[in-house]
Amino acid sequence: MERTQGGHYVIGIDYGTDSCRAVITDAAGGREAASAVAVYPRWAQGLYCEPIEARFRQHPRDYIESLESVMTQLAESAGEYLSQVEGIAIDTTGSTPCLVTDTLVPLALLPEYDSNPDAMFVLWKDHTATGEADEINRLARQWHTDYTAFEGGVYSSEWFWAKLLHLVRTSPELCKVAASALEHCDWIPALLTGTTSPAQVKRSRCAMGHKAMWHERFGGYPDDEFLNRLHPELVRIKNSLGVETYTSDQKFATLTAEWARRLHLPEGIPVAVGAYDAHMGAVGGGVEKGVLVKVMGTSTCDMIVGPHGKSDEQPVKGICGQVDGSIIPGLVGYEAGQSAFGDVYAWFKSLLMWPVEQVLPYAVGAVHEKEGTQAPAAAIRALSAEISARIMPALEAEAAKLEPGASGVLALDWLNGRRTPDANQKLKSALAGLTLGTTAPMIYRALIEATAFGTRAIVERFEQEGVAIEKIRAIGGVARKSPLVMRTVADVLGRPIEVVAGEQSVALGAAMFAAVVAGIYASLRDAQAAMKPEIESVVLPDNDHAAIYDRLYREYLKLGAFIEKELT
Repeated sequence: MERTQGGHYVIGIDYGTDSCRAVITDAAGGREAASAVAVYPRWAQGLYCEPIEARFRQHPRDYIESLESVMTQLAESAGEYLSQVEGIAIDTTGSTPCLVTDTLVPLALLPEYDSNPDAMFVLWKDHTATGEADEINRLARQWHTDYTAFEGGVYSSEWFWAKLLHLVRTSPELCKVAASALEHCDWIPALLTGTTSPAQVKRSRCAMGHKAMWHERFGGYPDDEFLNRLHPELVRIKNSLGVETYTSDQKFATLTAEWARRLHLPEGIPVAVGAYDAHMGAVGGGVEKGVLVKVMGTSTCDMIVGPHGKSDEQPVKGICGQVDGSIIPGLVGYEAGQSAFGDVYAWFKSLLMWPVEQVLPYAVGAVHEKEGTQAPAAAIRALSAEISARIMPALEAEAAKLEPGASGVLALDWLNGRRTPDANQKLKSALAGLTLGTTAPMIYRALIEATAFGTRAIVERFEQEGVAIEKIRAIGGVARKSPLVMRTVADVLGRPIEVVAGEQSVALGAAMFAAVVAGIYASLRDAQAAMKPEIESVVLPDNDHAAIYDRLYREYLKLGAFIEKELT
């Protein structure tokens, strides 16, 4: 078949919190040829999750079915491109690990464990391991080597070893079956390439460095004695991981005939080593030295890179790790972020929707019962969906009319704990300044301001620790869909924010790695230079608002200090 005009096609697969996205990209210039999205079917039903317990699990079948769905969509709409794809790269959320057999089968794919949440992937925002994270931190501070030093100095319940420690304690029967544990970003490349042994897995430098305490200075992972002090099963899992990690500009292996058929792709094309979505997204957003890329979605990840320097690498306190090559090979990748960002707004929407979902059907039914008619169930569902679609735009419009600080409401953004600075998943959010005159738009505005204050705390921590930030860019759904959020963040920071064009910056970043393993470009920097998207807009701060927010930010810090003291 003759190559479609444009040249070299690659595909980026992006596994987000709620869905899988696939984007076919022309590597000659980064043009998106086609894309598709598929939600995780079980996750969409809320299965295996218990928010009140901070338990969030995802079934491996969701990952397989959503991947096949997006690729089938692409085959139907853009099949001419699929036959010419030259390479694949995959990013996922993280840390999202799962216990697996000696042939790398997630335990939830075994019939006897199909409905066991502990046999599934433990999603990044699962905080059931908060107690285990505390144990790791206490032990690290008294150990001869502080294995948390390059993880920001505080280990989080969102990360690899804390989650595994929780699993081996709560489900010891599963541990007898498990031979190893795999991050989601390592399992998908293994699955697609027919890799069936832990020894054959090219573990992601990004995942293992940021979340599993892997560092060259340690010779790999924490020593056996350290892990044994936590639980002997962790030593066995560690020994299955090997000692090497790999950057995502390297080939994991090649696509098998079976998965080529199932995904409508050419057999034998290279599959890149996996990485986390925020790290590949930062590449897609144009990260470079001095440029902080904010990946703004359900949570935020704030990514920046820097050179190694002339002296030994100095740990940056309170962030989510610094890893050589985790973002751009050859540079140190720094990660920070907020455990809830878009999730904060989604929580408020859910709160307001409760009477619509729970009371409206009964109220309409009661009216029809009095009239002796049948309640129109389909019409009720349609009305509920219409309200759901309109509620956030209406809130944003009204909240935008409010002047900063005018409502007197102050909020903390810790609805899912705090990731940065200084991870503490025990923390809770708070609202202060409520009166009988407080309205829903006032609270919504305060929640937006809280997420912006959390962003400022991250920027200040980076700069206090010597990581220079010359420019800020934003990617993700929130960045392009909410002008009010972006204006507020710019005002609170007192800095302009560049919004990157395109809805699929994360998948585009993955496509850049695919272009490297396909041999289209010699290095990631070459791919990034050729494929990076344009800046869609620049959000400038309002100097008058910035002055007001300086005062409100200090109040935010004061409220946060009080809440933290009371909770810890």
